[in-house]
Amino acid sequence: MTARPLGIAVRPGVLHVPGYFDAGEQRALVDELREAARIAPFFTPKMPRTGKPFSVRMSNCGSLGWVSDVAGYRYQPHHPETDAPWPPIPERVLAAWGALSGYPHPPEACLVNFYAAAARMGLHQDRDEEAFDAPVVSISLGDTAVFRIGGASRSDPTTSFKLASGDALVFGGEARLAFHGIDRIVAGSSTLLADGGRINLTLRRVTPPQRAVST
Repeated sequence: MTARPLGIAVRPGVLHVPGYFDAGEQRALVDELREAARIAPFFTPKMPRTGKPFSVRMSNCGSLGWVSDVAGYRYQPHHPETDAPWPPIPERVLAAWGALSGYPHPPEACLVNFYAAAARMGLHQDRDEEAFDAPVVSISLGDTAVFRIGGASRSDPTTSFKLASGDALVFGGEARLAFHGIDRIVAGSSTLLADGGRINLTLRRVTPPQRAVST
């Protein structure tokens, strides 16, 4: 891999690393994700209780995958529609976790979200995990997204900035439970994906390491 640019400390616990993956790495990663999607096709998650569909489509890689449906939010080891195990996390993505997270144990889940031009993601917390000592690592591919992040309360002030193709984002420590979301997609800002849109990879450690070892 090429030398990495210095990260930008957006606020305490939030690090933005523009251009973490160069153009060649981005293309290779998209090819790997296409192969993963053959095993675990994209599906449309739904809101708990109401069943309202998300505007994003998603899949997962790793030993655990995040799903949402009328029964609630949860992690499970198999695809909700095919019942097959999730494919492994690509090696270059695991290497990014090792370089960026500062956490001594591997991620268990890699959410793969696809945003079409009109897709959004409202402010939310990543709090379905048990290992809150591990940060969240995010990788952007394709069209630029306007990302918003605040504090541990929904009413806290927020900061917005753009995540371009190849950018990485890390938030942990006091920002691990920060509310965050995607305000909009800048359609046509990248040619990486033939039909446009954005892919976001979100790496998370779900269980405490001692729990994972003992089960």
